[in-house]
Formats: sequence, structure tokens, C-alpha cells
Amino acid sequence: MDGGTGRSRYVDLLRAGAIVLVVLGHWLITALVRAPDGTLAAPELMVAVPWTQWLTLGFQIMPVFFLAGGYAAAGSWNRCRAEGGTAAGWIRGRALRLLLPTAAYLVPTLGGLAIAGACGADPALLGMIGWALAMQFWFLPVYLAISVLTPWLAALHRRWGLGSVAALAAAGAAVGLLVTEVDADRAYRVGLLNYLLVWAVAYQLGFTWRAGGPVARPAFGAALAVGGAAGYAALVGFGPFPVSLVLVSGEEVSNTDPPSLAMLAWLLAQCGLCLLLAPYAERALNARRGPGRLIAPLGRASMSLYLWHMVPVLAAGAAFYLTDLAPEPEVGSAAWWAWRPAWVLVLAVLLVALLAALRPVDGLLLRLAVRIRAQARTAGAGRAAVLLAGLAAVGWALARWAVQGLARSGSPDWRALLAFAAGAVLVGGAAGPRMRSPAAAAAERTAGQPVEQGS
Repeated sequence: MDGGTGRSRYVDLLRAGAIVLVVLGHWLITALVRAPDGTLAAPELMVAVPWTQWLTLGFQIMPVFFLAGGYAAAGSWNRCRAEGGTAAGWIRGRALRLLLPTAAYLVPTLGGLAIAGACGADPALLGMIGWALAMQFWFLPVYLAISVLTPWLAALHRRWGLGSVAALAAAGAAVGLLVTEVDADRAYRVGLLNYLLVWAVAYQLGFTWRAGGPVARPAFGAALAVGGAAGYAALVGFGPFPVSLVLVSGEEVSNTDPPSLAMLAWLLAQCGLCLLLAPYAERALNARRGPGRLIAPLGRASMSLYLWHMVPVLAAGAAFYLTDLAPEPEVGSAAWWAWRPAWVLVLAVLLVALLAALRPVDGLLLRLAVRIRAQARTAGAGRAAVLLAGLAAVGWALARWAVQGLARSGSPDWRALLAFAAGAVLVGGAAGPRMRSPAAAAAERTAGQPVEQGS
């Protein structure tokens, strides 16, 4: 723990490392091929080269992000409660931290797609580009929904402790079992619950980790890691579940769409490993200041890194594949793999340049978020209803983009854009009276003046 800020450097490392691994995983599996007619195609590597599905055991790292997110949210929510904040006000602030960078990403991407469509670009190509630009969006509505539930998940933790994690895991397992027993259409509808239940297991485990006790002991992490890995191996080896922990075309059963029993088992294994390593990693990070100086800026840029990381893929594809400058060995061949490090290096250079160009925008968004939040309470049933309506609208839009891409028919989905814009305005506008700092409130009480309270 950083004594000056109360932050855990290890948790910051987990969050930043998870995002970096997601980015590297997406880059690694992206295969571009120039078709005979001159257009670019993107064959699915895990279909063309099935053994690469095993790589997802390392690159499907989002359980770690949810674990770290729950740990951080627990501290943030506890501070909010201690300062007299409201659940709605806290939710609004967390939502703005996600929505403002997303809006900044959507403006140029949707604008570029609209201009390209108006200029007569091939709708199929624009659809592929729009899918690539939104492939990471599945995470946004899920994390937003779990963030909204944080005050209630925290209350569940205070009442049941580690039992709250077990309850969520049992509910997710029950849904997963039910999905395997019903027909495909109904299975998908039922399984949607596991987008919340399964990922909330890792998030809730972050609450119990921060509280200390048995969860913070390496023995607990070791047992969870071994048990989760054994469960995953049994479910894949003897059950109907595939190896891949990301969606692969042609699979009858998916581990992530919706999250399955096997995904739940691997989530527990990953979280257990993180808990096992926690005390040793924390000591190592606190003993050396160098790694902390690297983790902090990476953490600040993590949202931009996550949102924008496929833009360099499109830029490199146009620059090197459409111009025949890039070598094109057979996908999955030894020569193809030999070129992967160079491909990743080019994308990394492009992304660093892009993030550098976006720094003023990130700074502006940070100041805007602080100004909009302005330590404001979201007070009253009316404002809470406005907030929920806004969250529902942006959640629907983000989920729609995650499924269909930004330009499914070759042009932007204007209904989704309208819903997102309207919802973001409602979330931003759902502020109540300004909340004074604890010091200011104490000064008023000392002076005998009334302190403004939010309901």
C-alpha cells in the first residue's frame, strides 16, 4: 500500500497489466490478408489455427481487471459513505469516468465512418472497420452495470462477507447449468444474466480482498487457484465446453457469450493466483520506487489504451497491406509467426504516438469530469430516476454497438448514437446540491451554521 495515497500499487499493476495483455492479445490474433480484388480481409486466427485457442488462457485476463476494479471501488465507496455522499452521486461519478472517454472516442470514429460512407466507400468494408472499432465494447456495459450495483454489492459484502462471493458464484453456476439444458435461443436469453453474475464474482472478491481476513492469506489464493484450474480442466476435458475463453465462430458452446461454467472456473483460478501473489508483489513494489513510476502513468492512460488500441491496426493495415509493403505469408505459418513481433512493434509505436496526441484531450476530459461531478450529490427520487434513465440508455447503446459494431450496414447506427448522447446528457445533468468537503462541513458545524444535506 502506498502510504502517501492509500492506493495499492499491486492493484494498480493488475489493472494496467490486464489492459496491456488484452491489447497485445487483440493485436496478436489480428490477421490481415489482401484479397484478389484488392480489399482487405481479416480471417479468424483461432478458426484457421485451432491450437491458438489455448493462448486465451493467458490473454483472457479480464477477471483480473474486475478483481482489481472491485478492490478499488470498495475503497472509493467507503470514502464516499464516510464523507456523507449518496449512492446515486457515487454511481454518477463512476459512470462519467467511463462515458466521457467513450464519447471522445465515438466522435471521430463515427464521424469518420459517416464521412467515408457519404463518399461512397464499400459498405462491407465499413462494416468490418466498424466491428473492429467496437470489438472491445462488450466490457463497457458490463462494467457500467456492475459499477451501478456497487453500493448493493458492498452491502451484501458487509452482511455475508465471503459468503456473498459464494452466493454470486452459485447463482452464476446455476445459470450456466441451465443454459446447457435448454434450447439455443432460450439459452442465450437466460445466459445474459451471467454477464453480470460471473463477472461480479471477481468484482465481489475484490471487496473481500480489501477487507482482509482469510481472503488476503496466500493459502486462500493457492486453494482458489488450484480449485479453479482443476474445475476448468474437468469442464473442458469431460464437459461440453471448449478451450477458448473468447468467442470463436462455429462453436456450439461458448465460454464467453454468455460466460459459462468453464469461464467461471478459470476466473476463480486467475483471481486465486492474484491473491496468492499479492503480499509478495506488494512488498516488492513498495521496496522499489521505479516500477511505481511506470505503473501510475499507464494506469492513467488505461481507458484510452483500451478504447483506441484497434485504431493503429486499421492504420497499419491501410499503410502496409493495401500498398503491398507488408509481407503476406500464409496465416499461421512459421513465417507468419516470425513477423508477429514486428507487427506488434509497429502497432505499439503507432499507439504511443496516438496516445501522445490524445493527452490534451485526456486532460480536458479529466477537468470536465471533475467540474461536472464537482463533488455534487445526486439528491432526490427525481434526479435518481433521471440518472437511471440515462444509464439505461447508454447501456443499451453500448451493448448494441458491442454486438453489431459501429457501422453494421455500412453507416453509423444513429439510434444507438442518439440513445448514447441522450443518456450521457441525462447522467451528466443528474446532479443535486453541491457537496461540501468534510473540512468545510466541520467548520460550518463549529460556527453553528446549517450544513446542506442531500437526501
